[in-house]
Amino acid sequence: MAIACTNLTNVVRSVHLLRIDGYSITKAMRSDCWIKSRWNVGRYEWGVHLNPALPNDTIDHRPWVTLRLVFLSEGCTTPNVEASMRCRLVDPRGTADPSEEKSITCKFNNRPKRQLGVSGDCSDPAYLMSARELEASCYLKDDSFTVQCTVTVLKDLAEVTIRDDEPLPVVPSSGLHHHLGELLRSGTAADVEFIVSGESLVAHKSILAARSPVLMAEFFGHMREASSRVVVIEDMEAAAFKVMLNFIYTDTVPELDGQDEAATSMAQHLLVAADRYGLDSLKLICMNKLLSCITADTAVAILVLADQHNCSQLKAKCAEFLFHTLPQC
Repeated sequence: MAIACTNLTNVVRSVHLLRIDGYSITKAMRSDCWIKSRWNVGRYEWGVHLNPALPNDTIDHRPWVTLRLVFLSEGCTTPNVEASMRCRLVDPRGTADPSEEKSITCKFNNRPKRQLGVSGDCSDPAYLMSARELEASCYLKDDSFTVQCTVTVLKDLAEVTIRDDEPLPVVPSSGLHHHLGELLRSGTAADVEFIVSGESLVAHKSILAARSPVLMAEFFGHMREASSRVVVIEDMEAAAFKVMLNFIYTDTVPELDGQDEAATSMAQHLLVAADRYGLDSLKLICMNKLLSCITADTAVAILVLADQHNCSQLKAKCAEFLFHTLPQC
């Protein structure tokens, strides 16, 4: 009789939108002063600290919008807690794409880094954007700006023991995605209406929020959409938004199954939508689809798209294709 023991891990993720008002005043903060936000993620306490004008000693010594992640849980018995933080500037009105995303990953052991002036273990700084770039950008409006932060914590699950002489139960398919797809199509108990390119689409806030961290922040955070039943979506085609909604409910994208031009075009539109709403699995599906659609007619457009939405593998594949295809000088 053999016994198999497996240690499993999972990730816990939380997304928040940090709105900084009075930028013209806060940018005069000292380098040891931070705007602080406290979150609970994965049953640990975390601090997300922001300084709107911290000198960047690694690049140009000029003021930058800077963030850091601080581990605040006291009496933690876990020797090393691994976590990451991704952050980017966003336009709350939804009229502009988010800024380039910056990320940091760190193992925390709750040993204070006194030289940084904090009581907990903290990460290296993430330099998001220079103050000069921010002041010339569309992200600074009415002396305020908004940062979307995603904190991801890697957690160990309980050890799983399996005896090889125990029969495994056969679990029938639940058909959950079919039921949720029908719920979307029927519109039963829908509590939000999207207006996209003049077309009305209804859905359920709780389901959307469970799948998209960005929509979680918008519907159940402090954004204006939290109490609104009608949300106007700018800069997106209704067909792509409809396919994205269907993916959120069913985890399927049959529109990308074909090899025709329509499937390629839809993959490009969906990639933009997936990045905008934090749908990482849909973004990966679109990227894999576009990897097989690189031709002389599409390579340049896909390259630009990959560069805009941080798809390094797709960008490299397009660059390689163009290098071997374009005539050499």
